[in-house]
Amino acid sequence: MIKICGLTDKAAVAAAVAAGADAVGFVFADSPRRVSAGYAAEIAADVPREVLRVAVMRHPSDAEWQNVLTGFEPDVLQTDAADLAELDIPASVALWPVYREDSIELADSLPATFLYEGENSGSGEPVDWVRAAEYARRGRMILAGGLCAGNVAAAIVRVAPWGVDVSSAVESAPGCKDTKKIAAFIKAARSVDAN
Repeated sequence: MIKICGLTDKAAVAAAVAAGADAVGFVFADSPRRVSAGYAAEIAADVPREVLRVAVMRHPSDAEWQNVLTGFEPDVLQTDAADLAELDIPASVALWPVYREDSIELADSLPATFLYEGENSGSGEPVDWVRAAEYARRGRMILAGGLCAGNVAAAIVRVAPWGVDVSSAVESAPGCKDTKKIAAFIKAARSVDAN
């Protein structure tokens, strides 16, 4: 499962879909990649049903979440695990709770699917792959943080995550996705499946 995150324009969304992304992420939190719910719905309008549309949030109020839910209608909500108890989430929206490497100890029981990353989303900070591999054995973990076309295949082999997530490494500048880097990342990630 490959997710391209932090998409901010229609061309980048189309490039991610054309290159074979399984999920596309739209950021609704403080970030150079932040978009409004209405704008995200507009640029994601042509995303095929088989590609998941992910609302990426961090510590939203329920009102902020409801705005995204009604204005964007995501398939998935990705936010810190601690945020989920405060939000009214319909059963039709899948959850990808975020567990951050340096700030929390993972619970004894983890949700079926979760995202594992460093402290600062979208910063390109790598996580400890040895530690990540331990958690990958406990569920469908999406590995994020510091991944790029040059290391994603090695990360997949070493960590064995269910999915990988990239944002800053497929940009030419913060918030500006590079279609060639998107394609290169997806090709590198898919190369592991081919071997």
